[in-house]
Amino acid sequence: MIVGNGDVPDGTGAAIDAADIVVRFNDCRSVGSGGQKTDIVAVCNTGRPGLAMLGGGCWKTNAAVRQAREIWCVRSGEKFAAMRQGLAETHPDLDDFCDDYTTGFESFCRSTDRRFRIVPLAVHDELDRELAGLSPDPYVVPSSGMIVIADILKHLATAGDDVVLAGFGHVGWQWHPFAAERRHVDALAASGRLRRLHPISSSSQGA
Repeated sequence: MIVGNGDVPDGTGAAIDAADIVVRFNDCRSVGSGGQKTDIVAVCNTGRPGLAMLGGGCWKTNAAVRQAREIWCVRSGEKFAAMRQGLAETHPDLDDFCDDYTTGFESFCRSTDRRFRIVPLAVHDELDRELAGLSPDPYVVPSSGMIVIADILKHLATAGDDVVLAGFGHVGWQWHPFAAERRHVDALAASGRLRRLHPISSSSQGA
């Protein structure tokens, strides 16, 4: 069960909690109507989100984060370091977008006896190639949710696994290719690679 930070309808929490593995994102806003169980927290480990989670201590004491046995960093430091110069020219307002806080998350995992993992750079690159075939609007990076979906389908899910999405509305930050991501997920669902737990609400937010 991959639970984004978008709307999760009331009454679906029990189905989410019944999953063998539940993946949530960043500050785990999906907890509540989206159930309580949290096995893996996938974090945006660069830029302002990464800094906000590590600063102040609130993220580290979040009940869902404390429950999780694994923390995954979604963004490759190598990938984002290579992006810095180009973004300085095309998106000067994103001057801190590539700041890398991976070591902070790794230190937290080491000190709290959690498994630490970085999603491979190749997942991001392959996803960019797949999205390119869907004529996306100009974008900076895929959403964390889409990268985790791609990673799980490639590296974790096995034949017969039921990969389920909840809380994915495919809208949010303007520089994620949400329209193309929605088409990509729809194609994956049509091919039987995954399924949605509930229909998309027009007011839902992305992961």
